[in-house]
Amino acid sequence: MEITLNINDQVRTLTVAPGDTLLEVLRREGFYGAKHGCEDGSCGACTVLVDGAPRTSCTMLALQAVGAHIETIEGLAGISGRGQGPSQGWRGQVDLHPLQQAFVEVGAIQCGYCTPGMILAAKSLLDREPNPTEEQVRDALSGVLCRCTGYLKPVQAVLRAAAVMRGESVPPVSEAEGSSACAEVVPAPPGLFAAPPDAGPALADGTPVTGSPATGVQTVTPTVVSGTQTAPLRVVGKSEPKVDAIKLAQGHPAFAADLEKRGMLVGKLLRSPHAHARIRRIDTSRARALPGVHAVLTFEDVPRVVFSTAGQSHPIPGPLDHVSFDTKVRFVGDRVAAVAAETEDIAAEALRLIEVEYELLPAIFDPRQALDNATRIHDEPDYVGFDHADPERNLAAQLHIELGDVDAAMARADRVFEAEYAVQRVQQAPIEPYVCITYWDEDDRLVFYTSTQVPFHIRRILSPVLGLPVRRMRVIKPRIGGGFGNKQEVMIEDACAHLTIATGRPVKLEYTREEQFVSSTTRHPMIVRLRTGVMNDGRIVAQEMTALTDTGAYGNHALTVTGNTAHKALSLYNVPNIRFHADIVYTNLPTAGAYRGYGVPQGFWPLESHIEWICRELGRDPIEFRLQNAIKAGDEHPMSKAWSEGRAPNPEIIRTCALPEAARQGAAQFGFRQGPSGHDYHTVPGKPHLRRGHGVAMVMQGTAIPYLDMGAASIKMNDDGSFNLLVGATDLGTGSDTVIAQMVAEVLGCRLEDVVVYSSDTDMTPFDKGAYASSTTYISGGAAVRAAEQVAEQIRERAALMLNADLPAGVAPVEATTIHLHDRRAWAPDGRSVSLEEVSLHALHQADQRQIMGIGSYVSPVSPPPFAAQFADVVVDTETGQVTVERLLMALDCGVIVNPATASGQIEGGMTQALGYAVSEEMVFDSDGRMINPRFGDYRIFSADEMPELQVLFVPTCEPSHPFGVKAVADATMMRGLYP
Repeated sequence: MEITLNINDQVRTLTVAPGDTLLEVLRREGFYGAKHGCEDGSCGACTVLVDGAPRTSCTMLALQAVGAHIETIEGLAGISGRGQGPSQGWRGQVDLHPLQQAFVEVGAIQCGYCTPGMILAAKSLLDREPNPTEEQVRDALSGVLCRCTGYLKPVQAVLRAAAVMRGESVPPVSEAEGSSACAEVVPAPPGLFAAPPDAGPALADGTPVTGSPATGVQTVTPTVVSGTQTAPLRVVGKSEPKVDAIKLAQGHPAFAADLEKRGMLVGKLLRSPHAHARIRRIDTSRARALPGVHAVLTFEDVPRVVFSTAGQSHPIPGPLDHVSFDTKVRFVGDRVAAVAAETEDIAAEALRLIEVEYELLPAIFDPRQALDNATRIHDEPDYVGFDHADPERNLAAQLHIELGDVDAAMARADRVFEAEYAVQRVQQAPIEPYVCITYWDEDDRLVFYTSTQVPFHIRRILSPVLGLPVRRMRVIKPRIGGGFGNKQEVMIEDACAHLTIATGRPVKLEYTREEQFVSSTTRHPMIVRLRTGVMNDGRIVAQEMTALTDTGAYGNHALTVTGNTAHKALSLYNVPNIRFHADIVYTNLPTAGAYRGYGVPQGFWPLESHIEWICRELGRDPIEFRLQNAIKAGDEHPMSKAWSEGRAPNPEIIRTCALPEAARQGAAQFGFRQGPSGHDYHTVPGKPHLRRGHGVAMVMQGTAIPYLDMGAASIKMNDDGSFNLLVGATDLGTGSDTVIAQMVAEVLGCRLEDVVVYSSDTDMTPFDKGAYASSTTYISGGAAVRAAEQVAEQIRERAALMLNADLPAGVAPVEATTIHLHDRRAWAPDGRSVSLEEVSLHALHQADQRQIMGIGSYVSPVSPPPFAAQFADVVVDTETGQVTVERLLMALDCGVIVNPATASGQIEGGMTQALGYAVSEEMVFDSDGRMINPRFGDYRIFSADEMPELQVLFVPTCEPSHPFGVKAVADATMMRGLYP
C-alpha cells in the first residue's frame, strides 16, 4: 500500500506492507541514524521524534506515523557547503546542532551506536524545558541504553548544549593536559589512608587535585622524585575530539548494517530448541520450494571442517571443536540450518518449514556435574584438543601452576583462611547485535563486511572452512557498535559466507536481540575456592586458588581466559608460594568467550572479597594490608614465571607501579572511612534497616600478550602536508583511531586533523592481531609511532636539503638531525623553517623525487600492568537485601594518558559494566537450558537514571617500554569491588 510520511519536513510517498515498522521504512529510505538493537523498544537505539516526542521506531508501525511529523538525527544539522574546520563532515562543512556539537566536544561519543537516540531524546527534553536539572536529563536519556559511556559525559553534553541554546557563554572544554615529564611517584607512607569523612579536594598531605568539570576527570599531579624531562607535548595528553565523532553525531552510515548492496539477500539461522540432541532427520524440501528462497544449508550441504571460533593468534591455544553445521546440537540456540531469501519474512517462513527430527540426549547444566559424567558433550571423532583437553571427561582444558612450596607455607602460617566463591554467567550485551554482509567483488573475491574485532583472524581461520585461499578473501571492519570481546569471535561469518557461495548473491545476516544473548558468547562463570596463609604481622605467605570454569558448549577461549584469571589475580599480591589449579569443563549452556577483562574479574572478585574477610578477621586496615602485600615497581611479576597465554613463560619485572599513590589519593578524594569497631559501615539515621558503608578493592591488569600480540602501521605523506595513517587495529568505540593518530601527530609536528585514519581492512591495512587484551594503544600505537619516526626522519632530510639550497658563503649547512617538527613546519636551529606542505611538494616534484612514507611493526617483550584502586559508597537494605551503589571512584595508574576524555570515558563505561556484573546482571536458565531473560527489559543493564556518581582519578606514571609511556586503560575497570 502507499502512504505519505513527513520525514524531516520532507513529504514522501512510500510503498509499505501493513506490518512494516517505522524503523524498517526509515532505514529503507536511507535514514540510518535509527538503529536496530532489539525488537521491543527496550534499548532505544531506534529512537526518533514523532510530533516532538521520542518514540521507539522498532515498535511503531509505519502506518501509525501517517499524518505525524517525524524527525530523525539526519534532520538536526544542515549542510552549509564545503570548507575546513572542526565540523568538517562527509559532504562538506556542516552546521551541527548544539547537542551534536556538545556530544563531540565533551567526548560523549564512544561507539556511537546509541548516540542518535540519545541526542534526539535530549532534544525533545530541551524543546520543552530549556533549563533542565541533571535529574531531568538522566530521566530523558533513560530510554536509550548505552553500554560504552557510563552516561556521565552524555549528561554533561546535554547540560552544556542547554546552556548554549539559552544563549549563555560556556567555557572551552577543560583539557586535562598530558605530563611533559616521565616521573615516578612518591610511594605513599603508611597511615595516610584514614581520611576524615569530609575530605575535600586536597589530599591528606595537601597535594591539590585539579578537576575537569566538563569531563568528570581529575588528574593528580604526583610528587616527582626522579624522571627525565621531555619536550612539551602538543597533541598527546589533550582531550581531542574523536576523529569520527562528527559523522557519528550526525548518524551517517558507518556500521555494518548500513551497507547497501544490489540484490542482497537476507540470511537467517535455524536454531536448536533442545540443549543436547542428535539430528536424526532433516527435511528442507518445503523450505527450498518456497518462492523467494535462494538457499537452504545444513550439514548435508557444506564440507565438515573443524575449527575454533576464537579470534586468537596462530596457533589457536584451544580445542578445535566447532563446525559450520553439525549432526549434533549442544545448547538451546545452537545452529541447525541457514537460509537465504529475498526478504526477512520469507526467510523466517522458510525456517518454519524445515522439518527436524531430534534424538534427545541427557544435558549437563551444572559444571560440578560435568567432569567424568557419562554424558559426553563432544564425542565427535574429528575433535582436536590442546593442553590436557579430554572430551571423554568433558574437559575442554586444564591448568596446574605451582610456585614455591604451598603446603609447607600453609603449615607454618599463623592463620589460614579458606572459602568458596561463585561468579555468574553474564553477557557483553553490545547495543549493536552481530551483523555480517558477504558478497563477491568484481574480481571474484569473497568480501566480509562485518562487525568484528579480529578481521585478520577471520580471514585466516575461515580459509580452510570455506575452501578459499586467503588471497581470495577480504575482511572489512566498519564502525562497531560495541564489542567488549563479544565480537572477538568467528560467530556468523562462516554461515553468511556459505550462503553467498551457494547463491552467488550478497547476503546480510543479523542477529536478533534474543540471538545475541543466547547464540553469541558470554563471560565464563566460575566457581573459585581460595585458601590463604597469613602471618600475624600481616604477611601473606601462601595463596591457593582452585577454579572450576564453565566454558559452555564449545571451548573457544577456554584455556586462555581461565589462565588469565590466575595470571592477574594471583600476581597483585607478591606471595612467595602460589598454587593454581583449574578444570575448564563443557556444559550444555551457551558458549563462553572473551569479555572485557578476559577472565580477570572472575579472579579479583573472589580474591578481594577474600582479602576483605581476612582484614576484618585480623582487624587490619583494608588499604594498608593490601599495600603491605601488593606487588611494587622492581618486583618480578609472580605468575609470569609460570604461564603466558598458553605459551612459554615470560618472566617480567614490573617497571612502573603507582598503586600506593592511587590508593592514597583515591582514599583522600573519596573520603574513605573506617569505623571505630573495625567495620566500615553505619546505620542510616532514621532508617535502622539501611546501612551505608564504604568499600575498597584493588586490581592489576595487563597490557597485551608478550612476544605474541603484534601490530603494524603505515603512513604516507600527501601533497598538502597531511598524512594517511593505515592501521590494522580495530576501533570499537574506544577511541583508538584518535589516540593513535594523536601519537602520530605528535611525532610529525602536525595537528590531529592532518592525520586521516584508515583501520582494519585486510586488503589495505597492515596486519594487526585485533582489538583485545587491552593492547591497541600500546601495541598498535607503538607500530604507528615507529612508522611516524621513519616519516619524520625523511621529512627532516628533505627539509635540510631545502634549507641548505643556495646558502650564502660561510654559512654552515643545517644537519637533518637538528631539525625539529612542530606547528606543521620543519624548524632549523637558526629559526628558519619550511612548511610540511612545501616539504611534500618538493619531495614529489623536485630533485630526487620520492614518496615520503614509512611502515612499522611492534611486538613487546613485556606486558606492563596498569593498577587501580576502586572505592564504593553502598547502601544495603538488611530486610530485603537490596544493594544500592551511590558513588564509585576509581584511581588508576595507566601510564601516560594520551587523551583524557576518551580514556576517562572508557573507565566510566567499564565501571558501569562492572557495576552491572556486581549487582544486577545474570543470564538465567530454566530446567531445560533455555534462557528466560534474553531481552534488555529482563536482563538488567544500568540506564542513565539509575547510575551512581562516577569519579575517575588518573595517577600517571611513564612506562619505559613504550615510546609515549602508555599502558592499558579499559580492562582494569572490570572489577566487582563492592564490600558493604
